Amino acid sequence: MAGGKIRKEKHRAGAGGSTPHFQGGIPFHKSKGQHILKNPLLVDSIIQKSGIKPTDVILEIGPGTGNLTKKLLEAGKSVIAVELDPRMVLELQRRFQGTPDSNRLKVIQGDVFKCDLPYFDICVANIPYQISSPLTFKLLAHRPLFRCAVIMFQREFAMRLVAQPGDTLYCRLSVNTQLLARVNHLLKVGRNNFRPPPKVDSSVVRIEPKNPLPPINFKEWDGLVRICFNRKNKTLGSIFRQKTVLSLLEKNYRTLLALQLSQQDFSDDMDTAVAVSALGESMGDFGIDGDDGRDDEDMEMDDAATNSKSSDFKEKILNVLKQGDFEEKRASKLTQTDFMFLLSLFNKAGIHFS
Repeated sequence: MAGGKIRKEKHRAGAGGSTPHFQGGIPFHKSKGQHILKNPLLVDSIIQKSGIKPTDVILEIGPGTGNLTKKLLEAGKSVIAVELDPRMVLELQRRFQGTPDSNRLKVIQGDVFKCDLPYFDICVANIPYQISSPLTFKLLAHRPLFRCAVIMFQREFAMRLVAQPGDTLYCRLSVNTQLLARVNHLLKVGRNNFRPPPKVDSSVVRIEPKNPLPPINFKEWDGLVRICFNRKNKTLGSIFRQKTVLSLLEKNYRTLLALQLSQQDFSDDMDTAVAVSALGESMGDFGIDGDDGRDDEDMEMDDAATNSKSSDFKEKILNVLKQGDFEEKRASKLTQTDFMFLLSLFNKAGIHFS
């Protein structure tokens, strides 16, 4: 609904053809993330837990046929609905045309990632799950900051958002989201509450942007976290001995030395909103970390095959880890404070991640 391309499809009745799901004569397509909430009690529960004020401008992404939209209009001042599917846009317009709510509903037809979102106080949405990660960070990059977002996600994605250090699902997505916002799980939602039912269960999550944001370079931050969580259960000493990691960091180090940039100059070039928005795109659809399963020994820098400068740089990296007592620690157990401290140690040593 709010993400991906809409294709025209012909449906043939009879053997061999799957029966499409309809509401108001409109077929829904699972491939486009079109799963409409059909349980009115669940819709009421989401509205209640959202904490909507009568003065709120509400953003809804992927409103579909308007089941949630109707309740949002009753609770807030106005609703801005972003919908990609032109069939759903027409259905929304027909549903509310001539009603007292029509003047308080603004429908934007288009891809949410190509739209400049207007001002809103709160976002409440049941989104296509394939856009979960990029949408989360597009919202967190929005300025001015909104009060909160209450969004329906696939259950596993939601659990990643709220995971804590030591949890199985704790990952780069967890760390980056919790750096920028306070995240709380509100409600479990079974698949049978939708038409057509998805293959997975869902959860409703509340995301409240932090204000002010932590005073760090977000591109630098994600560069460090990306490296650490690529193999989150390995020790940092093992990760930072990898040939590819050392090569990347040494290249950054030599380039910055050549350009004679100070750490402050490097940080001031950062556009915070752009960096935050890019986080979601770089993590893919579900923010799942990769682990290629290769043996650590195959990835370590061979000192005998490198020149003295590279050997000195490797020692510089390891000294930073030892200084902060990080060499034997694992990303899967590190807190936000740990990552901030580690980043500060690297940056003070002239080592950067972007």
